[in-house]
Amino acid sequence: MAELLLELFSEEIPARMQARAADDLKRLVCDGLKAAGFAFIGARAFATPRRLALVVDGLPVARDDVSEERRGPRVGAPDQAVQGFLKGAGLFSLDQAEKRDTGKGEFWFAVITRKGGPTAEALPGIIDTAMKALPWPKSMKWGSSTMQWVRPLQSIVALFDGKVLAGEVAPGGAMKPIRFGDTTRGHRFLSKGGISVTDFADYSAKLRAAHVMLDAAERKKVILDGAEKLCAGAQVTLKADEGLLDEVAGLVEWPVPLMGTIDAAFMDVPPEVLIVSMKTHQRYFATTKKDGLLANRFVVVANNVTRDGGATIVDGNERVLRARLSDAKFFWDQDRKMRLEDRLPGLKNIVFHAKLGTQGERVGRIAKLAVEIAGHVPGADRALVEQAALLCKADLVSGMVGEFPELQGIIGRYYALSEELPLAVAEAIGDHYAPAGPNDRCPDAPVSIAVSLADKLDALVSFWSIGEKPTGSRDPFALRRAALGVIRIVIENKIRLPLQPFLKADDLLAFFAERLKVQMREKGVRHDVVDAVLALGGEDDLVRLLARVEALQSFLGSEAGKNLLTAYGRAANIVRAEEKKDKALAARIAGKPDAALLEQAEEKAVAASLAEVERALASSLEAEDFAGAMNAFAGLRVPIDAFFDKVTVNVADKPELRLNRLKLLNQIRATMDSVADFSKIEG
Repeated sequence: MAELLLELFSEEIPARMQARAADDLKRLVCDGLKAAGFAFIGARAFATPRRLALVVDGLPVARDDVSEERRGPRVGAPDQAVQGFLKGAGLFSLDQAEKRDTGKGEFWFAVITRKGGPTAEALPGIIDTAMKALPWPKSMKWGSSTMQWVRPLQSIVALFDGKVLAGEVAPGGAMKPIRFGDTTRGHRFLSKGGISVTDFADYSAKLRAAHVMLDAAERKKVILDGAEKLCAGAQVTLKADEGLLDEVAGLVEWPVPLMGTIDAAFMDVPPEVLIVSMKTHQRYFATTKKDGLLANRFVVVANNVTRDGGATIVDGNERVLRARLSDAKFFWDQDRKMRLEDRLPGLKNIVFHAKLGTQGERVGRIAKLAVEIAGHVPGADRALVEQAALLCKADLVSGMVGEFPELQGIIGRYYALSEELPLAVAEAIGDHYAPAGPNDRCPDAPVSIAVSLADKLDALVSFWSIGEKPTGSRDPFALRRAALGVIRIVIENKIRLPLQPFLKADDLLAFFAERLKVQMREKGVRHDVVDAVLALGGEDDLVRLLARVEALQSFLGSEAGKNLLTAYGRAANIVRAEEKKDKALAARIAGKPDAALLEQAEEKAVAASLAEVERALASSLEAEDFAGAMNAFAGLRVPIDAFFDKVTVNVADKPELRLNRLKLLNQIRATMDSVADFSKIEG
């Protein structure tokens, strides 16, 4: 058994692409090996800013001849099916296939033989195919090359069983092919010259000696441990940020955490501004004090070791941050000289969408909608709701948001507070974009709820009205996120908001239903249970709908629910079978059965039980006691079982009796379906 070592060395790969690229390289090479009939023990992929590496363990040195049989279409099948079979099997005509009788007819068979031989002869082709298929989100050409790659490719290490594979990759144009070799390079600044390697153990050891940590997980640990040690010494706490940690680990090959200081002059700027400036523009980690407030220290991760212990690096980063924060402080001081209300005319100069008008026009729609919604939100003061809605986009014309677009709403809140506007108005301005994602908090203050719902519903209705609906993976206006935001706000705050009057389109309500199913499935709610409740139609109160779903799922999980589902199935199946035979039957069996035609005690018992259930259902549904409504069905199982044991439904010589009994079974189905469509329940 032997080892394959592959390294693709290039200029710096964007941090956000590294992990995916390493996984894709592993998948593509392993798929190629399997397709060629090579078994192996395992594979590991690695990424640093300048390289993708892969090691595959346990490959055979040589491969035996392999034969594989592949069954094709039936003899006499359409030519299209035959041609597809021949192409998939690598045959040119049916003369190369065999005709066999399988006992179920004659079929074409192909016997595919793969010649064996040294594994090393097959590997270059597998590597070349994998490299060309690597799906970079963005790629480039360089020099006169015609080859697309994420960054200029410089060298390829390709070793099998300790020997260099005979192969190359041609960038195209006038550029020379990049031949497979055994030489890599270490850290850009802390290592010089090429490094010759023989296998993965030698490769990883020599890279470490050349100041390259191959494993991203190890780099993350070094960064985190070093940062926390620095913070402990400065009596501050590192602000957790897993996304930033992943990104920084992809920017360095030899991480060296260092601590810098924020000038005191900038500490009166809102902490969100400081954090965004440090994180987004400089990739610094923020820190907090014991009281949770932002501290004046930050952690920067260098990709170098200096003689002065990093003092020069820290000084340089502090100067860069000082320039960044000087701009932020300037905007902070200047913006507060103008009231939010005075900024509103500026919104007329910002186009929201060519077909939907300006941000000024949109704010007018949001304000009107928010006031309507306020009537459904307990404790929402309509005057405050209207004020917050009118001002919620005012910070879009501020200098701060122009510099830091990700702070829209957040900065508006600070400006509202500095003007001493009502706290509820300021909080609503800051909250109206929330929730921005599944892990973001939901607004829970009445004014914030009304404005946030109005913002999202306006976006949905507006884009729906011009035909800009999400299709497949395409959702440029984040309408799925907006719908999920509405669902979360309504459900988490138990807002009794009828959606239909605000959505104005049945297919938009159906879109909400699909989003609700996605969210419920993530919470462990069965999709068929949601379907059963949605099938009732006309339900646009999400709180009530969810209560129905929860009650139904709970009931179906009980023994009584399972038993009743069986009984429902027996009744519904008989009725459906008869309806298929007689298309006019459905209209004839609608309504309650004729009590005078109920002959047997078992029929009468079912009818009596149904009457009790319907009475209980009426009061339970009116009180929105859906658990009580489900439990009302529990008493039906015994009389229904007795009915099926003792009563013959299809009495051929008594058509009126047969019809009446079908009415009784249909009543069972209709009564249960008044709470949920039980036919949607799987099993």
